[in-house]
Amino acid sequence: MADTLQHNEWSGKTDGQPWMQRSLIAMFRVLPLWLLYGVMALVIPFYMIFNRKGYQAIYCFFRKRMGYGPLKAFGNVYLNHFRFGQVILDRFGAFAGKKYQFECEGLELMEHLESLPKGFLMLSSHVGCYEMVGYSLKPKTKKMNALVYAGETATVMENRQRVLGRNNIQMVPVKEDLSHLFALNAAIDNGDIVSMPADRIFGSQKSVECQFFGAKAKFPLGGFAMAVQKEVPVLAVFVMKIGMKKYRVFLKSVECDSQAKKRDQMTQLAQSFATQLEDIVRRYPTQWFNYFDFWQQ
Repeated sequence: MADTLQHNEWSGKTDGQPWMQRSLIAMFRVLPLWLLYGVMALVIPFYMIFNRKGYQAIYCFFRKRMGYGPLKAFGNVYLNHFRFGQVILDRFGAFAGKKYQFECEGLELMEHLESLPKGFLMLSSHVGCYEMVGYSLKPKTKKMNALVYAGETATVMENRQRVLGRNNIQMVPVKEDLSHLFALNAAIDNGDIVSMPADRIFGSQKSVECQFFGAKAKFPLGGFAMAVQKEVPVLAVFVMKIGMKKYRVFLKSVECDSQAKKRDQMTQLAQSFATQLEDIVRRYPTQWFNYFDFWQQ
């Protein structure tokens, strides 16, 4: 089960019919996690065969960006698909009530920003499983408003809302009428937290080019523009799987020269985020889940 790919774009929708997803949640209530991982490991080769565009893109990433030889790149393509399947299964495990452990690096940064009156941004990316941290950890003093893709299946959206709602996290679906932008701006003005992905362009096509793995790549401008216009701090958040039921959370400051022109501040924030994202991907290369040519969007 995975997020559907269409050509070089990500649809953001988890594969499978609603009844299949509900059945998976039910199975998680009675079956051990390792058993479902094992079944998935057998299915992955067939998924790779029928998802050749995604396979070729991630193979090219390992060859061209990570510098791996053909055999090592092929092996890491399988490991990448396996890890992706694991984090998708973990999401459904969380829906079923399974508990996961989290180690946090930089938690003091978030606690400090929560103690201040103004709001702040938390920028995520499609590495590891950012969504998982929202199922187990929660903001202490501020409400988090998380920008999410609106076209997910009803099963996923209902379970997200149920679990995240208990942790003081409110979903803000992306809408064609751009009403989500008003909700996010209101949240920042209220001194709350806004969370959004910062590595894929969807909705608005405004972007900023950053140096990333030795070449120029486009990152969405939205989060960085909001931070500069609202003059609020920014944190990058990476949630990486490190064990059967264990994740490590990295919280890092995204910074710029506050005396620079506003457009330059946006570019600097974007480059700061891109540099930190590259560092994380190099440490956890099999948890890079962008199945298209990121440098030729």
